[in-house]
Amino acid sequence: MNPYLSRHFLRLGLLAAGLAATATAGPAQAASSVGIAQDGVRTTANHRHHVEYRDSFTVHQLGTVVGANLGNRADAKSVGCTADDACRSVALSFQIVTLSGDHVRLSAVNKGRALNEHCSGCQTLAGAYQFVVSTAKGARLTADAQRQLGDIHRRLDALGSSRLPAAELRRRADGLADEVKAVLSRPTSTTTAHAAKVTRPAVSVHRHLDGWPGH
Repeated sequence: MNPYLSRHFLRLGLLAAGLAATATAGPAQAASSVGIAQDGVRTTANHRHHVEYRDSFTVHQLGTVVGANLGNRADAKSVGCTADDACRSVALSFQIVTLSGDHVRLSAVNKGRALNEHCSGCQTLAGAYQFVVSTAKGARLTADAQRQLGDIHRRLDALGSSRLPAAELRRRADGLADEVKAVLSRPTSTTTAHAAKVTRPAVSVHRHLDGWPGH
């Protein structure tokens, strides 16, 4: 699958599976799998397409794993426009990964890259936001967390129809990222063979923004 995802893309199957209860009928089995999640988005603006905006908002529920290989990338490019006929290219990729296990071997790459090629006065912004949610035992997002993440996703999509400059889009995207972290940091319910338990997950946030004009 092409790692560069178009706007509005959401891995509904993975999200639905991840939100299911993690109840077990017997003793928990040791994790033996390695989770993989690769996401990204790419935009190019030029004299034919002056405004280009795309975003990705993807949730992966990896479950209990011994290792995870995660990659998230945003690439934005503006090419061949002039100061009197400037371009705007914006690529924003939000990757949310939940996982559980003891001593998980984690490899996580998160990168945003903006490039202007012969494009005077152009606005080019690439923002990669990666959220890694870790719990010792299997957990699931609450229905309220699902709803709030869906609302954040819709507002991220809505930025595409705005005429805001790239600097303001960056500010809005940073604000949405802070909201995602707040949602993911709330206690989650964990189900074992014996009882339900509430636990607070550890949330790591990686954000990488690159842009022209420079910030």
